[in-house]
Amino acid sequence: MAQIFPKRANTLPILSLVGALVGGVVLIFLVWYYFSPEFTVVGYQPEQPVEYSHRLHAGQLGMDCRYCHNWSENSSYANVPPTQTCMNCHSQVKAQSLKLLKVRQSWATGEPIKWVRVHHLPDYANFSHATHVNNGVGCETCHGRIDQMKVVSQQEPLSMGWCLECHRQPELYLRPKDEITTMGYVQPADFVERNLATIRREGIQPPTNCSACHY
Repeated sequence: MAQIFPKRANTLPILSLVGALVGGVVLIFLVWYYFSPEFTVVGYQPEQPVEYSHRLHAGQLGMDCRYCHNWSENSSYANVPPTQTCMNCHSQVKAQSLKLLKVRQSWATGEPIKWVRVHHLPDYANFSHATHVNNGVGCETCHGRIDQMKVVSQQEPLSMGWCLECHRQPELYLRPKDEITTMGYVQPADFVERNLATIRREGIQPPTNCSACHY
């Protein structure tokens, strides 16, 4: 009987297998990258109900982060400031500005401003601002150069792997307690040695086990 398929057709199963393997690897890479926090959340910059410039307040005016986010040292959450905090200044400064109309309306009615949250962690991840701040993790480490942002955007992925980098080698990330809110902190030459001494003295042991953050 005459051969129906040419001899070269015998390579088709091999080529199909190789194509499936290569395609699978490419697909895994695409999912790994394009579905990762580095791609999906870094750069997230929602529009806020009131135009607020951190570059002006934290940068040019030099306001300390803790003036507005005053729970950050004592609570798991770094609170969004209430309208009263805004009005402490703006009852006198730019008191008639149209840009601050919603702030004045909120103050008059008692209805809070509906700020849009920028940084999100999943419900199954436990994170305490107080624990990190009081152990020497600066605002800039997680939130970036807030003092240079007219509109705040997410600068870091806040992924598990990203967090573990710090937990495994905290000496590369910690800073003195009085430099927590400093933007553009310059590390001294003996930065690591100082941190290692602090870690030993204060018994800082960032956990890397699952139950530390997931319980």
